[in-house]
Amino acid sequence: MRRWNGWGDDTYSLPVQPQALKFLQQRLGEAAPFSDASWEQVCAQVPLSRLPAHPLIDTSAATRVRHSRGQSLPDWLALRYGRIAHFPDGVAFPESSADVRNLLAWAKQHGVALIPYGGGTSVAGHINVVDSGQPVLTVSLQRMCQLISLDRQSQLASFGAGVFGPDLEAQLRAHAYTLGHFPQSFEYSTLGGWVVTRSSGQQSLRYGRIEQLFAGGRLETPAGSLQLPTFPASAAGPDLREWVLGSEGRLGILTEATIRISPLPQQEAFHAVFFPDWEQAQAAVQQIAQSKLPLSMLRLSNATETLTSLTLAGHASLIRWLERYLSLRNCKEQKCLLLIGASGSRAQVSTAIRAALAIAGSHRGVHIGKTMGEKWKQGRFRNVYLRNTLWQHGYAIDTVETACDWPKVRAMMQGVELAAQQSFAEFGEQVHTYTHLSHLYAQGASVYTTFVFRLSGDYDTDLARWTRLKARVSETIVRLGGTISHQHGVGRDHAPYLQAEKGELGLSALRAMAHHFDPEQRMNPGKLFDAVQDAS
Repeated sequence: MRRWNGWGDDTYSLPVQPQALKFLQQRLGEAAPFSDASWEQVCAQVPLSRLPAHPLIDTSAATRVRHSRGQSLPDWLALRYGRIAHFPDGVAFPESSADVRNLLAWAKQHGVALIPYGGGTSVAGHINVVDSGQPVLTVSLQRMCQLISLDRQSQLASFGAGVFGPDLEAQLRAHAYTLGHFPQSFEYSTLGGWVVTRSSGQQSLRYGRIEQLFAGGRLETPAGSLQLPTFPASAAGPDLREWVLGSEGRLGILTEATIRISPLPQQEAFHAVFFPDWEQAQAAVQQIAQSKLPLSMLRLSNATETLTSLTLAGHASLIRWLERYLSLRNCKEQKCLLLIGASGSRAQVSTAIRAALAIAGSHRGVHIGKTMGEKWKQGRFRNVYLRNTLWQHGYAIDTVETACDWPKVRAMMQGVELAAQQSFAEFGEQVHTYTHLSHLYAQGASVYTTFVFRLSGDYDTDLARWTRLKARVSETIVRLGGTISHQHGVGRDHAPYLQAEKGELGLSALRAMAHHFDPEQRMNPGKLFDAVQDAS
């Protein structure tokens, strides 16, 4: 069964090797584990529902708890400490677009706000209840998961928006196709969630971000149904599909999505290259990205992330052998790891990898083969389980991500890490922080930073530390010219920084568009813009 207060399947755990814990203790100090609030304690906090009875709505405490929060660190703090300020009054499980339209009409009749819910993997507060004084209904799309149609000639497939990543791929693979969209949350996130938050998959260099994959669909809004037809391209004014992408439930509920699919690749390969330092590594990946090679993935870790990854990998004797070999090739303390992926025919993969390795070699890159790359592929959806394990040892993990043009990348990486360190220093604490470039473009790159720090065992203290961290790093991102989100969306947590990117005129246009589709402001209030900032 899925964990109610953590990540993933509660029957699976990712062990941490003793040397990895020692590594964190040396950098952060020893942590003191503490007991989480129990399931029974949290369920006992759920108040009576304010909703009238409806055949599609479940108002049980258990269902409302499971749909109350996402996967951000504040969500974890609320769930683990048992400090959830607000719960939805019920959860609806529609099975069709008609059911959703009926729920919208019912919500208007009874003065109810609605929160669309896909997989609940949000790390930016998209699905959290904001106390606006009105009853709140969460609308889960998990039963709307079928493959509706598949057009082989146009390579288009239509799905219910609630389909989870593995189910979507399984249904496509039965017909020898793939979408190729693999965010780290792939196992528990949904197609509709990807679209309305502008998600990016780990192999988007080949398959494209979700905006390249989303071809059309159906949006049910309080003002009516918006049908988005598929075209390979159109010059007929602004593209309404772009209004839905990144809308985060403020316009309505996406019930169906048509996507651009690809034949299953004949071959995939993932190779690893080490560079002596960041300067050589960034120059190499910039050149590779601008060469527009038919690769599927480039992922570059800075020296601290490289060290952390090698430490957490286990297999101590093999890592020692690798370290000695790399040292002989002048890849020492400042070495940086690059993973290179390619998908397609055998000829395409071979040609792309060979060309990328040639560029890497011209920047003193040391190719060590496919073993590390294949290990990464095998564990890419499991590594997030480390959050559960480290919490049990008294440590928390959080991340922040942005994207910027190439001249800003190094300063952004250093600035975000420094801002995190300074924010924790104000509390007399340290933070272990490291960065990788997760998606690379000819113009620039995404900058994805991870923070590991000790938990205090006190909810208010840990929330205050996170709040300071989030503010400091977000202010740094804005100041250094990055987007407030490359792939996680806006939700509540990033909303205060949206104006720096959109401007007041742009925000006014978004508000006007939301008002057009949702005149009574029932759809996911407090998200994307006009966010209510409180400790809930």
